[in-house]
Amino acid sequence: MDLTHRPRRLRQDRVRGLVSETSLEPADFIAPVFVDATTDERRPIETMPGHERVPIDESVARVEEVLETGVEAVMLFGIPESKDPEGTRAWADDGVVQEATRRITSETDAYVITDVCLCEYTDHGHCGPLEAELRGEDGSHEHGPECDPIRTVDNDATLEALDRIAVSHAEAGADMIAPSGMMDGMVAAIRAGLDREGFEHVPIMSYAAKYESAFYGPFRDAADGAPAFGDRRHYQMDPANAREAMREVRLDAEQGADVLMVKPALPYLDIVGDLRREFDHPIAAYNVSGEYAMLHAASEKGWLDLEAVAHESLLSIKRAGADLILTYFAEDVAERLSDRS
Repeated sequence: MDLTHRPRRLRQDRVRGLVSETSLEPADFIAPVFVDATTDERRPIETMPGHERVPIDESVARVEEVLETGVEAVMLFGIPESKDPEGTRAWADDGVVQEATRRITSETDAYVITDVCLCEYTDHGHCGPLEAELRGEDGSHEHGPECDPIRTVDNDATLEALDRIAVSHAEAGADMIAPSGMMDGMVAAIRAGLDREGFEHVPIMSYAAKYESAFYGPFRDAADGAPAFGDRRHYQMDPANAREAMREVRLDAEQGADVLMVKPALPYLDIVGDLRREFDHPIAAYNVSGEYAMLHAASEKGWLDLEAVAHESLLSIKRAGADLILTYFAEDVAERLSDRS
């Protein structure tokens, strides 16, 4: 037996770290923060242990907690004080994200990214105003078993709303805009709006390949954004499709996206890897709420070591090619990384 080649030589403790190919740093992470205009106190999110909705008055304190762990960037999600069919609170000057952004950017050094979508703001829970045939005479939504699930959101009307939301976030001081609705032409519309209003310096991180996934459940509870009827198959991607992702992402890149995101992360590491090989842009991946919740649930059963699987999960996302990882594990993993250094 020829044992000239023994890979185990480089797996010994003192050399293992020297030849490690992939590493995690707190600066790799973006921490989601939920700001709730309907509450005066912090509210734990039952399906996402360790996370909570915070009132606007607590938004700065919440972000300061993130910064203490070494994480430098946050993504703001808002729960508005009221909803309507068009989602008009999404671009209100005194909206929840706008007000939180002003406070956070003026009082902290956090890099503030804002989620730009309408699902949390519409009373029907879809990511834009509905097509005309689904609206009632008063503008409210009409639906039932006969509603065609393939026709729901008015794509082009939504672009106008996304333009307004993005500009309002930039005016409030957002450092980066992150559209997540998977509308055709959304990056071009937002880029045009930002440039028109003098925000050429504000980058766009597009949810460029966002799949219609069963892993989003806990987030929809957290952000109060579940659709009231139907689903999002007609605008989010089919989990069966990989080639389509390249087309979607290429369109966003051509329209001016500065960072390209894949969502979810773990079931779509092949897509992350494909993007890394195909594009020179920074690649982001969203380690979503369901991925987070299932590890917590298994840990509570005593089936998995939460610290170990959280680190391994994020390491796999980085190894696949992600430069940035949006994750609910950001603070916990960052703290442990800092303790080891």
